[in-house]
Amino acid sequence: MPSASPSVGSFLFDYLYRQGIHHAFGIPGDFALPTFRWLQQSAIHLLTLTHEPSVGFAADGYARVHGMGLACVTYCVGGLNMLNSIACAYAEKSPVIVVSGAPSPADRKHDPLLHHKVRTFDTQRRIYRR
Repeated sequence: MPSASPSVGSFLFDYLYRQGIHHAFGIPGDFALPTFRWLQQSAIHLLTLTHEPSVGFAADGYARVHGMGLACVTYCVGGLNMLNSIACAYAEKSPVIVVSGAPSPADRKHDPLLHHKVRTFDTQRRIYRR
């Protein structure tokens, strides 16, 4: 009987651990709770901070010492709140990976007004892309 495929989250965090990320910095939030469950089940140690900019700066510092950093936050309110710290990491060519929760496809159906949503569902992605 074939073994079950790993979830996207468990695959991601196992892969990042093998790449040398042994610590993550983050703030759990409602849209990111499944992501934090996968992270908690991985070998990566989570350090929970109290404000998203500090998450980004901590991941940047970790990246400068260890080669790559990991920040985990919730959708929009978390991701957008750490833009300045991630922009600093980007300017210094410090490789920081940002993992953010998001509403599920079912939650996005009919374009409802959800908390944390800023303008459209892809606003955060578009801002990070730029």
